[in-house]
Amino acid sequence: MEPAVPGSPQPDPSPSSPSTSAAPPQPSRYESQKRRDWNTFLQYLRNHKPPLTLARCSGAHVLEFLKYLDQFGKTKVHVSTCPFFGHPDPPSSCPCPHKQAWGSLDALIGRLRAAYEENGGRPDSNPFAARAVRIYLREVKDSQAKARGIPYEKKKRKRKPTVTSVRLDVDLTSNITGDGINRDSSATSGAVLPLG
Repeated sequence: MEPAVPGSPQPDPSPSSPSTSAAPPQPSRYESQKRRDWNTFLQYLRNHKPPLTLARCSGAHVLEFLKYLDQFGKTKVHVSTCPFFGHPDPPSSCPCPHKQAWGSLDALIGRLRAAYEENGGRPDSNPFAARAVRIYLREVKDSQAKARGIPYEKKKRKRKPTVTSVRLDVDLTSNITGDGINRDSSATSGAVLPLG
């Protein structure tokens, strides 16, 4: 490298233009979870015996996947012979199995249903929207509500306030003079009515 000559232009070591490679925006928590769920489901299909492709996946395979996930659940679901069946807060522990909570499964199916279509799947062939999946989720909801003694109630949506209309009948022709003043003897206020 040649020594710098006084008075000659020096190259600027810092870039003269701002960096054009900005970091992509961070995905939302929902989008990140949806991506993880989708990758987990695809891994499940690859590990399936025999391995399955997404195109051959049906609602029955989605049900297998949901039942497989129960082994990782953290929600105690009492069996009908358990003395704590139907009690929301049992006084001691019992050998009943842990399962995935209905709300978690419902949210998971919603995310996977969206991910399927975002990854090129047709809405009419979406296995996560299959009737069997909806029925299974309803059965899980009902059985867990009975077993845990916790009723699942539909959240009430906040409604927008409705505007109440009021009908006002006014006779604008009675006793009004050309200056817009009501000359009715019963009117003591002398209010001016705008005409027009």
